[in-house]
Amino acid sequence: MTHAILVPLDGSAHAEKALAVAAQLARSASATLHLLHVSEYPDDIGILAGAPGVPFTEERRAQLAERMRRDAEGVLAHARGSVSLDGVVVEEHVREGRPNEVILAEAEALGVDTIVMGSRGMSNLQGMLLGSVSHKVSHAAPCTVITVT
Repeated sequence: MTHAILVPLDGSAHAEKALAVAAQLARSASATLHLLHVSEYPDDIGILAGAPGVPFTEERRAQLAERMRRDAEGVLAHARGSVSLDGVVVEEHVREGRPNEVILAEAEALGVDTIVMGSRGMSNLQGMLLGSVSHKVSHAAPCTVITVT
C-alpha cells in the first residue's frame, strides 16, 4: 500500500500531468503527497567555455537565492492551482542542488513509496550526453518510479 508519494515539480507541462496522476493515486490510497521543487544554481558557462569565471559576490548570491526562492514558490503555486488536491494531505518542499540527486535524497529522507514525475522531453543529443533527470531517478530510486509524458 502506498503511504507517501513524491512529485518533483519544475514548471513543465509534463510535471503538471504527473501531479494530476499522483493526486489520483494519493486520493485513492489516502497517501500523503510531497511536492518538491529543486532549485539549481546555474553553471558558470564561462568556465565551461574556457574563459575565466566571474566569481559571485555575496550580493549576487543573495539576489540569486531570492530569485530562486520566488521562482520555487511560483512553480509550487502554479502546480497547486492546476490540479484539484481536495481530500489529499499535501506537504511542500524546496531544496537546492542537482535535481536527480536531491530527488533521490528526498525520497529516502521522506520514506516515500512512489515517485511520480514528468519527463521533460530532452532532445536526443542532450539525453545522450547528459541523461534526463527522470531516467537517472528511475534507475537509482529505492522505490517505484512512474514517469508521465
